[in-house]
Amino acid sequence: MVRGAAVRPQHPSPPLTAQERKVIIGSSLGTVFEWYDFYLYGALAPIIAKQFFVSDSATSFIFALLAFAAGFLVRPFGALVFGRLGDLVGRKHTFLITIFIMGGSTFLVGLLPAYHAIGIAAPISLVILRVLQGLALGGEYGGAATYVAEHAPDGKRGLFTSWIQTTATLGLLLSLLVILGTRMATGEAEFAHWGWRVPFLVSVILLGISVWIRMSMGESPMFARMKAEGRGSSAPIQEAFGRWSNLRLAIIALFGLTMGQAAVWYTGQFYALFFMTQTLKIDGATANLMSAMSLALATPFFVVFGKLSDRYGRKWIILSGCVLAAATYFPLFGALTHYGNPALEAALEKAPVTLIADPASCHFQFSPSNTIRYPSSCDIAASLLSNASVAYAHEDAPAGSIARIRIGTTELEAFNASMTASGVDFDQPSKLAETQLKKALAVSIKAAGYPSRADEGQIHKPMVVAILFVLVLYVTMVYGPIAAMLVEMFPTRIRYTAMSLPYHLGNGWFGGLLPTVSFALVAYKGDIYYGLWYPIAIALLTAVVGTLFLRETRGAGAKHKAAQGGLED
Repeated sequence: MVRGAAVRPQHPSPPLTAQERKVIIGSSLGTVFEWYDFYLYGALAPIIAKQFFVSDSATSFIFALLAFAAGFLVRPFGALVFGRLGDLVGRKHTFLITIFIMGGSTFLVGLLPAYHAIGIAAPISLVILRVLQGLALGGEYGGAATYVAEHAPDGKRGLFTSWIQTTATLGLLLSLLVILGTRMATGEAEFAHWGWRVPFLVSVILLGISVWIRMSMGESPMFARMKAEGRGSSAPIQEAFGRWSNLRLAIIALFGLTMGQAAVWYTGQFYALFFMTQTLKIDGATANLMSAMSLALATPFFVVFGKLSDRYGRKWIILSGCVLAAATYFPLFGALTHYGNPALEAALEKAPVTLIADPASCHFQFSPSNTIRYPSSCDIAASLLSNASVAYAHEDAPAGSIARIRIGTTELEAFNASMTASGVDFDQPSKLAETQLKKALAVSIKAAGYPSRADEGQIHKPMVVAILFVLVLYVTMVYGPIAAMLVEMFPTRIRYTAMSLPYHLGNGWFGGLLPTVSFALVAYKGDIYYGLWYPIAIALLTAVVGTLFLRETRGAGAKHKAAQGGLED
């Protein structure tokens, strides 16, 4: 419980009015779009790459990097652009613009001609649409959270804004259903040819509903009152980040809130799925189904923790979620292996593998866009072992020697690859050598007891769903109350700008890079669980910074709110 914040007596909460429901639904649909698009592009990236990029070319490499950057890195810039606009002209008009841009760009991806039809214009157009999406997404969340919070009755901001948080999960579920439904209706061959466009095209339905609702909504009463009284900011960016009092709050919000929230969010809802499919080798459809079940079971807890934050405070619920996650990730992911692929667990214990290599030839394989190839023999061997879910120990070899993989009494020699003329990918002889090494490794690890796929009959699905539920429950703890806390940290005059930037820095950069960094850690260390140190370190850092510097925003009194630039200023 927050010190100095008296617990309010419980009274039955009146049901939401029609206007309140319209505010919540109209604001939340944009966040559904955000995660619907995010998961679509991520899930369909291999198909999209074949449609729009030419393999083995430097041009393809550059465009792949740009498309990745648009998905993550440009969002903070969108937060600045649309945050400023929202603080200058109003919340309603700004996030009406963002939903048009975001929804229209998503729809147009489904119509975009492929490379074989229009040549280099195809990847250029795709990157432009992705940039527009990223910019619009940067302004969407802050606008929705601010608009709902400024409509919420006193004492219900956590509850009202928590409905926005549920839509991230709903967007994932919706995209999953649309992708699976389209695959079943078209078949895999037709889906890869043209069916992948359908999930992007049906987004126009979401767009139409969202725009129709938002057109009928009025401006935030708090913003309208502030503008009428002439208390608006004429330079929101400068005021938000050029004054130390406000910049300090933004820094605390990033390191003491959103960074840890993003790490827990991406671990529970993305890395867990990646771990099941890529490490445990569980069939994608089975993993998606179990993940969807856990999301459906846990989603109501976004609202539960949002409501609890109105009663007990936001800070300690969020930080407790970070600490619980950091303390239990290793046993929970170990349990996922035990119940998801017991044969792999047994092989990891009984059949140790050793990578014998010159330490100078082993690198940290960080490739955010999955386009960078590492040609040294150690890196090739480490990558193949990690992709095969094989844990391994390191043994130093003489300088300049070729790396070897020892499995029991069998040893496989790796190779140093040569690159293409563009310097983007391995040349054909190296690709052939890589394929041969991969096949030899598969035979050797199978003989040692490593399964190529998880046995469907050995998966304890109820226990896997239960473990995934706990992981998502941590997500609801850190994510449910965070919108209310962010909007309460900053003055009305600069709120849209000030809260959007730390949110998208935390989620777009620290969270968005989590799968890539974690896999690189696994490949570097040779431990399938070693990637968990990334979210654990971030969650613990947030817990420390938040404990020391973050001040509770609920129930703190008028003086406290005035000092922080609270919601009532």
